[in-house]
Amino acid sequence: MTLEKLGYRIEPRAETSGPARAVAVSGALAASLVLCGLLFLAVGVSPVTAFQSLVQGAFGTWRAATETLVKATPLIFTGLATAVAFRARLWNIGVEGQVFAGAMFAYWCQSAIAGTSPWIQLPVIVLGAMVGGGLYAGVAGLLKTRFRVDEVISTVMLNYIIVYMLSLLLLKGPWSEAGGFFEQTAKVDAGAILPILFDKTRLHLGFLLALIAAALVYLMIKRSPVGYEIRAAGSNLRALEVQGTNSRRVVLMVMFISGALAGLAGMSEVYGVHYRLKAGALTSYGYTGIIVAILGLLNPWGVVIAAILFGALVNGATFMQIKTGVPSALIYAIEAILLLFYLAGWAASSFKLKRIKP
Repeated sequence: MTLEKLGYRIEPRAETSGPARAVAVSGALAASLVLCGLLFLAVGVSPVTAFQSLVQGAFGTWRAATETLVKATPLIFTGLATAVAFRARLWNIGVEGQVFAGAMFAYWCQSAIAGTSPWIQLPVIVLGAMVGGGLYAGVAGLLKTRFRVDEVISTVMLNYIIVYMLSLLLLKGPWSEAGGFFEQTAKVDAGAILPILFDKTRLHLGFLLALIAAALVYLMIKRSPVGYEIRAAGSNLRALEVQGTNSRRVVLMVMFISGALAGLAGMSEVYGVHYRLKAGALTSYGYTGIIVAILGLLNPWGVVIAAILFGALVNGATFMQIKTGVPSALIYAIEAILLLFYLAGWAASSFKLKRIKP
């Protein structure tokens, strides 16, 4: 039975005030915390104890706080990548694969100049990651502009291709570690490792680059002609064409920028955390970046805040498991609950239920 048969229908609100939206979203997030608390109770742990240990594990010490930022770094990049594409109404679901492509191209470029000065290797891995991720996303853009292939389908398929390609290279392939058992490369050259920002922590230069990327994306979207085209494409691509703008160029440009940002996520993990290329270390950053971008309202600084929140959840989960015995995997359920309730709150403030029959 449909709503209309019951005498109701859902209509978009003509206007939603900021305070009303804030109340709706805050209420939804509060409800999500209640549901998370029930999950903790279901596994026999006090919600208060679980949340306290989660926060303590994420921010309880200086080292824990910096580790949270380490976890947030790739999510900032993938969140920004998603935000740029979604702003132009390009549903780039292939950020996951572009993370791999960026890391692989950076590794390929850096391997060719291993042993040279860090002043040479570090710029090369940054540019290599951007070019690798950007070109891989550009494949989906080319398929869309030339053959009208839906980017959702093409980017999802490209995700699988790049992951299996890396496995092929690492499993007794040219990149496999000599004498090694795992699917991974040998450790990268010391001159290519991203510098640590603070002693006795793992917080590396990648976090600083992520903040710079957020600032540049903000300026690009808000203050540049490119940003105007991205916002106009998101509002009405057809109207942009009528104004004389080449929509194919805009699509290719947006996909390249999105992929380039995603590629930096892969680079930061390889050269800032693991110091080697291995498939398992890059998994899921692209998909989580979609959630981060939505929670961040597709705003670059909102993305940074959402990424740090998710970094805190992942980092605090380990300590929570040690202190309370709650499986750290429960964090993924919490992430999903947060997103669903947030979207419900946003929808509640954007639409209304109207009675159409007396």
